[in-house]
Amino acid sequence: MNKIILLIGAPGAGKGTQARLLQERLGIPQISTGDIFRALSKSDTPLARQIKEVLASGQLVSDELVVRVVEERTSQDDCRNGYILDGFPRTTGQAEKLEELAAAQNKALQAILLDVDFDVLEKRLTGRRTCPDCGEIYNVYFKPPQNDNRCDLPPFSELKQRDDDTEDKVRARLDVYRRETQPLLDYYEKTGRLQQVDGLQDTELVYTDLERLIKND
Repeated sequence: MNKIILLIGAPGAGKGTQARLLQERLGIPQISTGDIFRALSKSDTPLARQIKEVLASGQLVSDELVVRVVEERTSQDDCRNGYILDGFPRTTGQAEKLEELAAAQNKALQAILLDVDFDVLEKRLTGRRTCPDCGEIYNVYFKPPQNDNRCDLPPFSELKQRDDDTEDKVRARLDVYRRETQPLLDYYEKTGRLQQVDGLQDTELVYTDLERLIKND
């Protein structure tokens, strides 16, 4: 396959679920910049020390440095046949750097948007409830428990809502996504490379559409 797959999706669109399925079924790794930076924080390589110095000074990590981090990780053997990018690029500047990286790695670049209406996303996130004992996830709008706010499974524990799933915080997260991601969508749309999948479908149907795009592009 030998391509870089850029999955784009708002919080609650199912991007993480689909990236995990693609990794499991197509055998290509999901490369998360968040995971990379967490790993670097525990490392003592020259690149790790440079990033620690930048962060310690309170400055933002430059696009060039972020690209170096991604380049170092994606040069490893598990990325030889392609990989899924999670959390990069975030800006058009980073997107341009990714073009250079893709060319250097001799890989095609594919950008796919998981398209979900923001009203649905709000309900997906604000309606999410989790059992603290078994981890079962419910949604008061789409998959409510049989008994009001209690897990369907023994010991029928009271369901919890994540702190960042409140209405105000969800709207703030979606606003940040819209503001930061729209220029990126415009960038790939202008070059005719932005593809879309209906993220409102069942998880398996979304995956089927994604796999078809990836294999046929």
